[in-house]
Amino acid sequence: MRVALTYNVKHDNGENPGGKVSENAAKYINRELVENYPERIDDTYAEWDSMETIDAVKAALETGSHDVELVEANDESYFKLKELRPDFVFNVAEGFRGASRESQIPSMLEMLDIPFTGSDSITIGICHDKSRCKEILSYYNIPNSKFFITDRPVLNGSVLSFPKFVKPLHEGSSKGIYNSSVAYSREELNGEIERIKSCYGQPAIVEEFVPGKEFTVAMLGNGDDVRVLPVVEINLDSVPQGFNKIYSYEVKWFFDTRENQLNIFNCPANVDPEIYSSIEKVCKDTYKALRVRDWARIDIRLDNNNVPNVIEINPLPGILPDPADNSCYPKAARTAGMDYNKMINTVLNEAVKRISE
Repeated sequence: MRVALTYNVKHDNGENPGGKVSENAAKYINRELVENYPERIDDTYAEWDSMETIDAVKAALETGSHDVELVEANDESYFKLKELRPDFVFNVAEGFRGASRESQIPSMLEMLDIPFTGSDSITIGICHDKSRCKEILSYYNIPNSKFFITDRPVLNGSVLSFPKFVKPLHEGSSKGIYNSSVAYSREELNGEIERIKSCYGQPAIVEEFVPGKEFTVAMLGNGDDVRVLPVVEINLDSVPQGFNKIYSYEVKWFFDTRENQLNIFNCPANVDPEIYSSIEKVCKDTYKALRVRDWARIDIRLDNNNVPNVIEINPLPGILPDPADNSCYPKAARTAGMDYNKMINTVLNEAVKRISE
């Protein structure tokens, strides 16, 4: 089969477009980290893949006897896809501009009537707008924290409880989520709202902080046949002393590196079987309610009553190929008995099966 791989890549030669839109975020990151890792301060392209990952996905698809063509997601993508007319597209493109940037390649493919892996443009767009996503979850009575969105300071007359969790409305890959994202006072909350507005040009979503254990869950397949891969527990006790117990940008990209990997993931999660089953059910309900297709990763956190709350839905999950990297979807797949090549081809096969039914 002729397969096109659509992607965005982090270049090492300064060719990425758009400038460093969040470089002033440096003042919000721990000073020692800024001094030791100055090249990681800018998180503009945190969602994009390295060429190592793109090459690994291409090689994996080729082991399935497919002819693979790379198509970078940029201003020329539509014309390249129109000319190429592949039989199928394996899409991992995150896009660059706009709140619905992850929907851009799926929308092009829908216009061209070319089948592709993953969710359609509507579902991906909804998942990238955290407030719309939470509204749908709430409609279906799927547990998630109470929230509001704003780009203005919260006035003194407002009645609030703390702590609050503050993050950008339209970002992923822990982009914009720093140690400071847990606000313990109105002053800290307003500082975070201003940071997000100035660094990312978008409103903040302010949530009730969910204090319990955290998990991330890899989903694979469609309809009644969707599989919940072994649940990954995030061991927040491994977060360095002095930092909030969250999987922040600092933890993900400064502390938990290939060279100095934290003991931060347990897979499968070592929790009470009843809680484990509850996590699986909430994830299946979420997958169905949002009409997710083929694959996704869903982040979960337990509340004070050990009820699983949905934190994030990632219809384009991170898939770093090297086991030395703490990448959750491949980790869950390996625990389920799939190596990287099999994992990638299983996603493609699930999408082909969905189209043919």
